[in-house]
Amino acid sequence: MDPRRVLIFRTVVRNGTIGGGARELGWTQPAVSQHLAALEKEVGTPLLLRSSSGVTPTEAGSRLFVHAETMAAALHAAEEELAEITSLRRGRVRFATFPSAAAVLLPPALARVSETAPGVDVTFDELEPPNAIASVLAGDLDLALVFRYSCTDIVSEGALEWQPLIEDRVLAVLPRTHPRAEDPGLTLADLREEPWIAGCERCRANLLSNAQRAGFTPHVRHSTDDATVVQRLIQHGAGVALLPEIALEAYPSSQVVVRALPDLADRTIGLVSRPGALAVPAVAALRAALTAEAAERSVSALHI
Repeated sequence: MDPRRVLIFRTVVRNGTIGGGARELGWTQPAVSQHLAALEKEVGTPLLLRSSSGVTPTEAGSRLFVHAETMAAALHAAEEELAEITSLRRGRVRFATFPSAAAVLLPPALARVSETAPGVDVTFDELEPPNAIASVLAGDLDLALVFRYSCTDIVSEGALEWQPLIEDRVLAVLPRTHPRAEDPGLTLADLREEPWIAGCERCRANLLSNAQRAGFTPHVRHSTDDATVVQRLIQHGAGVALLPEIALEAYPSSQVVVRALPDLADRTIGLVSRPGALAVPAVAALRAALTAEAAERSVSALHI
C-alpha cells in the first residue's frame, strides 16, 4: 500500500469531496481521482462512495481513515522532532577525550555549548586516543578529541575525518635538584643517561622518536599515563620525562622544573569523526565550541 496515496485519501475524506481535497493538495481533480483509484486497486475493495454531494467512506474506507490519521500524526511528530534537532532546540552528542584535555579544554567548551545551544546534551567519556578512535569507528561516539605526534601511526583511523585544532608544546620535566635543571644550553641529548618515565602508547613513541633524532635510546624505568604520578616520581628523583603543556596545566606541580628544549616535536590536538557527522547540528555545535576554545588559547599564547 502506497503511504502517499493513503495520505491523499485522508485529505479527500477530511474535505468531503475530491475537488476539496485536490485544492488542499494543490493538485488537479483528475490526478487525485487517479491516485484514489490506484489505492482502491491496491487494497482490493472500494474505499469511497461517490455522489453529487461528495464522498463517503465505505466500512473499509472508515477503517483505513483511522490508520491514515495515525500515520499523519506520526509524520507530523517526526517533522517537529527533526525541526527541533535542526534548529538546536534538541540534540545529543556522544563525545570522548583524553584526561588533560578533559580537564583543560572541555569544561569551557561545554559552557559555550550551554550558551549557544542549550538544548544540546553532550555525554562524555574519558578515553585515550586509540580507544576513542575505535569507539568513533564503531559508531559508539559521534566525536572525539585526540592528539597526534608527527610519528603517530594513523592507519587505524581508517576513513575518519581529522580536524586539527591546536598545537600542544612538549616540554622536558626534571627534578629541581638536577644539576642541569637551570642550564640554558640544555638539550635532549644531555639527558641520555637519565632514567625516563614514559606515558601512553603515543607519548612513548614520541619520546623514542625524539631520542632517536638526538642520537640515543632512552632507558625507560617507569610507565604511567598519570601526569601527577609522573611529576611525583620526578620530584623524588625517579627519572625525567617529556610532558605536553596541557597536561602540565591540568596537573601543575611546583616541585619540578619544566624546560623547553630545542628540536622537541610537539603534538597536535584535533577532532576525529565519521564522514558526514559534522553536518549533524548538535555535533557541529560542540565542534564549534571546541574550535573557539582552541582559537582563544592560540591567540593567548601569541601574547605570552
